[in-house]
Formats: sequence, C-alpha cells, structure tokens
Amino acid sequence: MNDDGNNRQEHGCQAAEPQEHDRHHETVVQLLQAVMRFNRGEFRQRVVEGLKLSEMGLMVLLMRHVEPGTPGLKVSEISAMLRVTSPTVTQFVKALEKKKWIERTPDEVDRRVVRIKLSEEGRNVILQARKATIHSFKGLVDHLGIEESEKLSELLNKAYQYYESNMRNDSSDGGEVPTC
Repeated sequence: MNDDGNNRQEHGCQAAEPQEHDRHHETVVQLLQAVMRFNRGEFRQRVVEGLKLSEMGLMVLLMRHVEPGTPGLKVSEISAMLRVTSPTVTQFVKALEKKKWIERTPDEVDRRVVRIKLSEEGRNVILQARKATIHSFKGLVDHLGIEESEKLSELLNKAYQYYESNMRNDSSDGGEVPTC
C-alpha cells in the first residue's frame, strides 16, 4: 500500500470506490459547514449583555466550586479546571472584576496568592444566563421534538468523545486535518 493509503487508514479514512469517496468528502464538507454556522451564527449571541462565552465558563465554574463564605479558587486551580493558561484566566478575571461580577482577595495564609470568587452581582448574572440558556434549549427541543433532540444529544456526545480521545493523540502532527 502506498503512503497515501497508509495515511488514509491511519486517520480513519476508508479506501473506497470513487462514488463512496465523493459521498464521504461531501459529508465531511456538510458537517464542517454546519459546525461553522454555529460558530458564527446567532447561536453565539450573548445570553447576557456584556458577558462573553469564555467569561461565562469561568463564572459557572466559580458558582459550582466555590461556596458562599469561602475564600475562592486560585488562578492556577481555575486554569487547570478550564484547561487554559494562567495568563488567560488572569485576563478573564480582570475583565470580570471591572464589571464587578467577581471578587479577588488575598489568600489568608499566603498573601502572594489571590483567591477568586463570584460577587453577589456575578451570581445573579449567572442565574440570569442559566435561565436564558434553559429557555433557548427548551425552544430547540420544541423545534426538533424529543426524539431528534435525544439523537442530537447522543451524536454531540459521541463527537465530543471522539475529539477528546483521538484528537489529543494526533496533536503531534502539526494540527493538520487529514484529507481522504
């Protein structure tokens, strides 16, 4: 088998008749276009004015992992949980602190360490965002119906599992998408 054939098998591409290959390629293109529409479409509109999706992720994490009256999380802990760098977290924290949606306080034991937690206003923003998101997804379920919604959920979970398990191992190839 030539190198091109080995490359196809390595990336899950099947050796196929020309018609099957055309259908496979067309399906890849359709899926890519559908995902790209979500990335740039109204789906990404802000749930709460002034709240970016990335900032919302940080705030939801704080809501889930920091009980009221406790000191909060370190930037390094948030970084590990969100799988982003500490400078990225610091950037989010600064933006959210300006909006008064989070509070930064020095650690009681080590004053060099900063603890991050939601402010009361930030907690209200996340509750509002959660309510708007639930409303939006209820509308989607009404539009698709229960059966198709369950199927969509199943397929999205399968896609996530694929990327979580397979693509992590492929990061050494420079991130190029294989062509079949």
